[in-house]
Amino acid sequence: MPDVGIQGGRRGVTAAAVPALVEKAREGDPRSVGRLVSLVEDESPLLPELTRVLSPYAGHARIIGLTGSPGVGKSTSTNALIGELRKRDQRVAVLAVDPSSPFSGGALLGDRIRMGDHVLDPGVFIRSMAARGHLGGLAWTTPQALRVLDAAGFDVVLVETVGVGQSEVEVAGQADTTIVLLAPGMGDGIQAAKAGILEIGDVYVVNKADREGAEKVRRDLRSMLGLAERRDGAWQPPVLKTTASTGDGVVEVVDAIEQHGDWLRESGELQRRRVRRARNEIETLALTALRRRWGTVGEGDRLDELAKAVVAGETDPYAAADSLL
Repeated sequence: MPDVGIQGGRRGVTAAAVPALVEKAREGDPRSVGRLVSLVEDESPLLPELTRVLSPYAGHARIIGLTGSPGVGKSTSTNALIGELRKRDQRVAVLAVDPSSPFSGGALLGDRIRMGDHVLDPGVFIRSMAARGHLGGLAWTTPQALRVLDAAGFDVVLVETVGVGQSEVEVAGQADTTIVLLAPGMGDGIQAAKAGILEIGDVYVVNKADREGAEKVRRDLRSMLGLAERRDGAWQPPVLKTTASTGDGVVEVVDAIEQHGDWLRESGELQRRRVRRARNEIETLALTALRRRWGTVGEGDRLDELAKAVVAGETDPYAAADSLL
């Protein structure tokens, strides 16, 4: 893989070395890109400096999210999309969020194995990240990792989520275009998806279309999407069929991504989505810092004293919280 072999080297990175490392990443050095992503994954103390250096270069890449229940063929579809995007002369990065190993806490790397067709392509960078128990289908550090890949000059960044079912909607907050994958023969596919991921898609894809029932899933999807209220000029999500293992239908999916990108720019929605994304990231960082400070509050006697006062009826929880703050 492009980033294999950097595990030991990242420990020696200093604040002074960050600009040079970013420059090498922008020149296309995959090891440098891998080292920067590793700093993000490790939640390095250098993250503020790294983000400062990266920020002027970010904003170029299109972020494409792929989500869906386990077994719909997300990794195979990602592999097929890489191939089509490369035919269109696009540099592609993939951030595949894998389930965490219950033993090591690391990523199981199954997604990267299924994308092995592109390992030796210098225009493709593939990185697995462990979810580490974070819900919503993404890793906690996904936004920072996306900034690294964006600033490194990739034209498209594909984000493949873990595969956790109805709650796997966080990708919509990180992506410019969200692709929702379903497949026939997996029970009631619409029922499995409608409570969550059916509400976030910009492009819907029925994969494994060579299987019986694919057309029915497509009709059901169209019917459900037709019930949604949309304002005038709103994007109308297409429902496409693919067989990712053979590449059938993949051209149409990439065409739909391009069409959605055009609509995003023309309607102003791209700017709105990216501002919302930045807002959420700022809020998350601020709340994380506050939680870390809060950890010191519980170490003294004050919290215990207030808790005893609440139990004794001498004060109430709201007043105690105000006093603590």
